[in-house]
Amino acid sequence: MNIENYYQLDGTKLSFTREQASKFAKSVAGDFNSLHNIDSKRFCVPGDLLFSVIIHHYGLRQTMGFSFSGMVNDDVTLILPTVKSREISIYDQNDKKYLDISTSGDLSKDPELINSLTRNYVEFSGHTFPHVLVPIMKENNVMINPDRPLVIYDHMRIALDTLDIDSISLSLSGSEFRLYGKRGDVALNYDLSCNGEKIGKGQKKMVLSGLREFEQEKMDALVASYLDGKETYLSNV
Repeated sequence: MNIENYYQLDGTKLSFTREQASKFAKSVAGDFNSLHNIDSKRFCVPGDLLFSVIIHHYGLRQTMGFSFSGMVNDDVTLILPTVKSREISIYDQNDKKYLDISTSGDLSKDPELINSLTRNYVEFSGHTFPHVLVPIMKENNVMINPDRPLVIYDHMRIALDTLDIDSISLSLSGSEFRLYGKRGDVALNYDLSCNGEKIGKGQKKMVLSGLREFEQEKMDALVASYLDGKETYLSNV
């Protein structure tokens, strides 16, 4: 994965075009969330792309937490600060905050290890819908609004026992769901492994909005539309 193809960095100024962010979502992450369509009125840069750029830029710490506080679109220019501590906050040119990053432990800037983590993480993360989220929603008798589906990043974290490794793979280990009226959050827990040996764990948390009672027919239509969009895109690549 050549992450440099999916953003612009001018000194400390980080930005994304719609084409770059949408291509990353679809071609790299396999994520066909309509928020990442070039023509979407609510367009936003994938959280997985931000995660990947940050780790490539600052390096990989044994423990890292990412808390998202805003949706980045193609009009936003983020400022990447010089790191003077293990806590990093990312703001835009108008001093609006979009991301808090907490880190601890050893640091690795090994490009092969970082590429392995980011490539495998975004592939794992991008297949959340429909394979993981739909069964969770059905089990809890809720569903997102099929006319305006909205699933957004809240936070993610990773904790590695060691950085003395050459690759990282991910596997889902469990999930948690909490409902707050018409909103809910889903936490996906995963194991991190190297050559079949568990070397850490992590979690991805998402917010689901506009929840209502689960309806199988409408969910089937939403999934079919999602998969049709994926098939159309892949057939034209």
